[in-house]
Amino acid sequence: MKRVTIVFILVIPFLSISCVAQQVDKNIELYTTTWDEIFNHKDLSYYNEDNFDKGVTLITASGDVVGIEAVKDYYNNFLDGFSNIEFTMKKVFGQGDNLVKQWNFKGKHTGDFFGIPATGSMVDLDGTTIIKMKNGKIAQEQDFFDNMAFMQQLGLVSDPNNLPAIQNLYDNFAKGDIPAVLAILDAEVVWNEAEGNAWADGNPYKGPEAVLNGVFARVGSDYDYFNTTDIQLYEMSDNKVLATLRYQGKVKKNGVLVDAQAAHLWTLKNGKVVAFQQYVDTKQLDDAFSK
Repeated sequence: MKRVTIVFILVIPFLSISCVAQQVDKNIELYTTTWDEIFNHKDLSYYNEDNFDKGVTLITASGDVVGIEAVKDYYNNFLDGFSNIEFTMKKVFGQGDNLVKQWNFKGKHTGDFFGIPATGSMVDLDGTTIIKMKNGKIAQEQDFFDNMAFMQQLGLVSDPNNLPAIQNLYDNFAKGDIPAVLAILDAEVVWNEAEGNAWADGNPYKGPEAVLNGVFARVGSDYDYFNTTDIQLYEMSDNKVLATLRYQGKVKKNGVLVDAQAAHLWTLKNGKVVAFQQYVDTKQLDDAFSK
């Protein structure tokens, strides 16, 4: 009898642990299936009391969102605001009724998103969600992600690395390191010289090679020297940088000196220049080459 009792005592904890593990597996299966169907297949029928507790709560920085319909309305901002959605649950694990989800969200901002008009920007966002289950249903969620990076990807907040990138570009130009300048240009960069500038005949220059041949090569052929001075950089919204500066150079064919006011508007994306617009005193440049 004692031996049987001992075996019985040992079996009870084992069965209990096994049941808990099975419940975690069931929780994970229900959770991953529910959000995969909602986000990747836009099947809103999964917002029901089979999958969500009636009092399901989404904890956010602006206040709790409570109830199935309220949570549905909240997340529909993502479904309505983005197209080409790819929602990937990289890993889901848990203990008891507590789960943790590591995820990635990709999409194109083509619709209203919490009142933000479409920007056309692509987003690629990683995050983590802490989940509480109750009786096999989703009862509470709290998302954690880099909101600043999200706003930057939407183009609503400029990347703080933009100013150093453009300053580095001007520094390399001053050193005559044209390959380094070209390296920061996106493969599809669109470059425009000021209207009225003789070099605007190739507008818009598309791609680094076109910029090299249509602009930088002409600097070397038309000037004995050409410098950019008095450079001041200003961070703008939508990942734009405004530069005010002066051109100082000596025209090769006649020795005329140039000292012209200019401005450059740079647009960056993911650390690369995707667009450039020049503004300059084109009359002074034209007069210098006409003498």
